[in-house]
Amino acid sequence: MLGYFAAYPTFLVFVAIFLSLVVTMALMPLFIHFLQNRHIGQQVRDDGPQTHLVKQGTPTMGGVVMLVAVAITMLVVGVPDVETYLLLGAVMLAGLLGAVDDGSKIAHERSLGLTPAMKLVAQFAIAIAFVITAVNLLGVPPTVEIPFICTIDMGVLAIEVPLGGGVLSIPWIYVAFCSVLVVGMCNAVNLTDGLDGLAAGTVMVVMLVMAAIAFREEMLEPAILSAAIAGACIGFLWFNSHPADIFMGDTGSLALGMGLGCLAVMTKTEFVVIIIGALFVAEALSVMIQVAYFKRIGKRVFLMAPLHHHFEKKGWSETKVVVRFWIVSGMFAACGFVLWFASYMPSA
Repeated sequence: MLGYFAAYPTFLVFVAIFLSLVVTMALMPLFIHFLQNRHIGQQVRDDGPQTHLVKQGTPTMGGVVMLVAVAITMLVVGVPDVETYLLLGAVMLAGLLGAVDDGSKIAHERSLGLTPAMKLVAQFAIAIAFVITAVNLLGVPPTVEIPFICTIDMGVLAIEVPLGGGVLSIPWIYVAFCSVLVVGMCNAVNLTDGLDGLAAGTVMVVMLVMAAIAFREEMLEPAILSAAIAGACIGFLWFNSHPADIFMGDTGSLALGMGLGCLAVMTKTEFVVIIIGALFVAEALSVMIQVAYFKRIGKRVFLMAPLHHHFEKKGWSETKVVVRFWIVSGMFAACGFVLWFASYMPSA
């Protein structure tokens, strides 16, 4: 941590945003030049909107630079402790998975990389390891808070496993719930990453809210991670705004989604994050509904899924869809924060 400013956590959070933004903007042009020289570019899906075919070959894997910026920020501004390394480790592992997926697409010159099963197994492995570690090393309680309604205890059927002279507690109901939540958010953000600036802009909004929640809970490391991701998204938007010079790829989207899910577990906002990130949830649900309805009825509910493509098919320009989705994301994030803050305040 910046030792002299340790007594000023608010300042550190803003430093995290600024540092991550600057590192991203400084390194991204070099990375774009590197990718262009080696002809490493995006493979556009054939069944997508025809207007997207011009994006074929656009440099991708910009998430690599974003993750470098986040890692530098966490190590410079944050405290090098278990909390820091656990959060950063989960994000980096998800980014590595995305990089392997992106690399497979590039190597085989197709829009499909690793199989869905392979990605899900890896994502669940990361999520399960994160949740179990958070419960045992950081004392995260196996409960889920539903504001103004109840607190659900999901640790009632915990399994105690002897490990190295100690005991490893595995509250399997809580682990299962949080793993589904984390993996769900991971893939929801990935599905949202389909238009120039869409994923980066919406994640930025959501992460600023998560930073505020973590800060209010006096959890500095999660606040710094949220701020660092928000800063990286802001810096990335400079190059990813329409028409994009680079895409984040699965390297970025899977890491950002993993970060959001893990932050929800750390800050005990496992329920509220569904509201804060409702746009991501809607994108994922649109795909699930489309696939299920088509298999059962043989017809489509949406003109195209995920949801942002539906509005493109209705005639909205790409920029209009992106900006309006930013606004909607901001509305949901604000509603989630208000609900959390209202329930957090002590009763009179």
